Amino acid sequence: MAESISTLERAIQPGQTDEYMNHAVTSPRLPIPIAEGQLTIHQVPAWQDNFVWLIVSPQRKEAAAVDGPDAKEALAACARLGVRLTTILNTHTHGDHIGINTDLSEKLETIHVIGSASRAREIPGLKQPVSDGDQFELFGTTVQVMLTEGHLNGHVSYLIDNALFCGDTLFGAGCGYLFDGPPVKMLHSLKRFANLPGNTWVFCAHEYTADNLRFAWSVEPDNQQLKERIQHTWVLRSKGEATIPSTIQLELATNPFMRTSSVAIQQALKKAFPERSFASDLEVFAAIRELKDLKRYRNIDDGELPVNIDIV
Repeated sequence: MAESISTLERAIQPGQTDEYMNHAVTSPRLPIPIAEGQLTIHQVPAWQDNFVWLIVSPQRKEAAAVDGPDAKEALAACARLGVRLTTILNTHTHGDHIGINTDLSEKLETIHVIGSASRAREIPGLKQPVSDGDQFELFGTTVQVMLTEGHLNGHVSYLIDNALFCGDTLFGAGCGYLFDGPPVKMLHSLKRFANLPGNTWVFCAHEYTADNLRFAWSVEPDNQQLKERIQHTWVLRSKGEATIPSTIQLELATNPFMRTSSVAIQQALKKAFPERSFASDLEVFAAIRELKDLKRYRNIDDGELPVNIDIV
């Protein structure tokens, strides 16, 4: 865990700005290079806790936006960077993800919109429908498409080099609500992510990590790596900094939804649901999601969290 935090700190340092004072994150991360520096990923806070991820080709002076509740912040970021927004990658069809398409409706003829084939009618301006296993090129770099349902039917994620753009499927220490479900779909999606290399960056769409960690602590308080992540997260958030991106390694170590084999978590579930048996990963996962949805963990105040431990 200490190695994961150190890796994050070396790779991405915060950039101070007054532009996002109404957002949960007031100090966005500096750009992250991927694909041997051919692309850089820029974090753009939008609305209250959304992130628009700008995938920028410095050589071509072009950018692709991954989702967005509107176009304002993404266009402002492109203007600052001196690049043109030429592409939109949509992960799913909730309004805070395709709002950017709607905002740019008059310009969509010149913007290449990529999104789920199974939800094509709901994606404004869609030009390239994609499905699980598809590959395409973005600014000369290969993008792999993964069907990652559970949150919403047709939800897709995009893997570019070691960068995963996973929308609302996987969050920092959590996963999305099962609006469509069923639990088996989300579990399948998370298991696909678990098979990615540990150093894969997780670029999810919201700053929800602190809330998710509060729940994680309620079901696995003896997890030392979780303790360290809580401490690190509280430090970041106290300064208005982002906890995202994380890594697959970090999620496997601390995210309860990716830790269905944890004996401690299973014991917490048996305490919460004594009438049930937990003989399979699916039963454990479904119970974790149900327990979190009850929101009892929000009664835990900071004094009950390990926020004063030292990070090695």
